[in-house]
Amino acid sequence: MTPISDPTYANPLCDTDRLTQELGYDNSRKIIAVANQKGGVGKTTTTINLATALAAVGRKILIIDSDSQGNASTGLGIAPSDRRQTTYDLLTRGASAVVPMATSIPGLSIIPATVDLSGAEIELVDIPDRHALLKTALDELAGDYDLVLIDCPPALGLLTLNALVAADEVLVPLQCEFFALEGLSMLLNTVERVCQAYNPDLTVSGIVLTMYDKRNRLSREVVDDVRRVMGDKVYQTVIPRNVRVSEAPSYGKPVMLHAFHSSGAQAYVHLAGEMLRREAAQRHVLQGAA
Repeated sequence: MTPISDPTYANPLCDTDRLTQELGYDNSRKIIAVANQKGGVGKTTTTINLATALAAVGRKILIIDSDSQGNASTGLGIAPSDRRQTTYDLLTRGASAVVPMATSIPGLSIIPATVDLSGAEIELVDIPDRHALLKTALDELAGDYDLVLIDCPPALGLLTLNALVAADEVLVPLQCEFFALEGLSMLLNTVERVCQAYNPDLTVSGIVLTMYDKRNRLSREVVDDVRRVMGDKVYQTVIPRNVRVSEAPSYGKPVMLHAFHSSGAQAYVHLAGEMLRREAAQRHVLQGAA
């Protein structure tokens, strides 16, 4: 794997100094839950590639693998035998029980997951404030990072609830398919309930359209429908259906390192840039209102 610090590697977001100068740098900690109760919509792919792109421009990133399948861990080349301190330990024993693992990507760490996490929802059912276990742990850990990305499981159970309670924002990957809006409505209702009961500051920061096939009329119609309903919440960047994106996890690499010039990798580069520009615009608005 070619490290991002290697001078022969084409920096995914171009010139770091120029980008930092143009966009500024937000020193505040942020926690984003990458969530959608549907499986196979690109949550993990979005998490690891967005994290890679943002680490490339100097952000210090932590991924919490909150899915017992451990796909984010696998996608970053973390072998199951090396996952000694995991998200299960973080939830059941607290932040002091876990040291995040460094990855081969400078600035990017992960708390990996194993199949043990699948039993957590049953084991934690009688624990007081079980919905806030991840928040309590991240209150201790997250201050060391610019951004924490939580890769949620494909369900709206206790693990996803913990992620939503701990998060500042929700990023929703949405597959360009027929039932996309129906699934989005269910997730948005869940976010609203979490806001009312546990986390009043939680917002949906954006929706990322994934697995887009420009040859497919249905994909184009879904894009139009989602943009009409959700407006500016939808990122302009659309992630295409791309074989390089699909095969990258089998190599234990983000697609940006596996096939940087592929359309999928370039889409995640643009998504990261768009996210940074949104941050900068929001920061300027807040500064102007102060």
